[in-house]
Amino acid sequence: MVPQGRLFASPARYVQGPGVLETLGSQLSRFGSRPILVVDAAVRDLIGDRVLASCAQDGLEALLVEATGEITYAAVAELAERCSSEDVSVVVGLGGGKVLDTAKALSGHLRVPVVTVPTIASNDSPTSSAIAMYDDEHHLVAVDMLPANPALVLVDTQLIASAPASFLRSGIGDAVAKVFEAEGCARGTGVTPLGTRPLGMALAIGRACFDTLWADAVQALADCEAGRVSEPLERVVEAVILMSGLAFENGGLSLAHSLTRGLMRVDGARTLMHGYHVGWGALVQVVAEGRPDEEVRQLVDFLTSVGLPVSSADLALAEPWRDQHAVIAEATMTAPHLANLPMRISSEDIMGAIAEVDRLAGLRSS
Repeated sequence: MVPQGRLFASPARYVQGPGVLETLGSQLSRFGSRPILVVDAAVRDLIGDRVLASCAQDGLEALLVEATGEITYAAVAELAERCSSEDVSVVVGLGGGKVLDTAKALSGHLRVPVVTVPTIASNDSPTSSAIAMYDDEHHLVAVDMLPANPALVLVDTQLIASAPASFLRSGIGDAVAKVFEAEGCARGTGVTPLGTRPLGMALAIGRACFDTLWADAVQALADCEAGRVSEPLERVVEAVILMSGLAFENGGLSLAHSLTRGLMRVDGARTLMHGYHVGWGALVQVVAEGRPDEEVRQLVDFLTSVGLPVSSADLALAEPWRDQHAVIAEATMTAPHLANLPMRISSEDIMGAIAEVDRLAGLRSS
């Protein structure tokens, strides 16, 4: 049933800072004594012993389970069967987006709370109730929703600073689009992922997110490259994970995220991370909406300053570009978020906006 009126969604608790991973056991103890810790092989090797020790120190009987392969309905059901004999009190996802989505889906199966512990800041999925489900060929088949957001999001910024800066750059691209998408939803008849109209608070958070990125993203990336936790890094991580998540769940998505469906269909671009797609998609959206030149130039300058794509060449599209633009546009037209734009848009309109973005970037579509 679609909820009536407006609805605010958020994680119940958000904890961020260098070294907060060491508090995981004490944070989990309020949920019960039997947490399931979901990791992949890389995260198991990186922090597996630390999180098990933290849980043991607080008297928790934690079970570490490894998620492998794609996040499919069959894989989640098999993982739930493996855990069915355990008296699970909470499911904890530690890692990147795929592991966190696996943990969310598992928590839904087991009907227990979920806690997310991101080891990278490549997008805002740690805070949201959304679960991206795939088939065995990594084709997106559904975006499911948990009945509630994570009970706790624990972000150790020392882990984030230790990861390659390309992940944070992706997170910045994902986050920078949220204000434009939420504003587009609000100007038209768009709805949030919860099926309700956007909240004014979401637009304010989206704008604050953009302003934070504009002020601090360049320095935060430099600090991440150096493996250094700093105040700019802390502010940008908060913007990428928390602000961005609140803005999209309570404000809605539109063209910028719709374009990712098209970019996954073309060579070159499909190998880039989600946030690289979304940052460029935000630029296409502001052009398609006919926003003021000053706003468009500001976004071009920002994306260039942080090393995100602003052209077909930056996306490594194969020439002739117009042919690739047609593939992108046609696939984009199938995305449900497209209905959240404040105006009707055609595949020709999308192609025209992409060509105009290339013109602004000093290119000519072939």
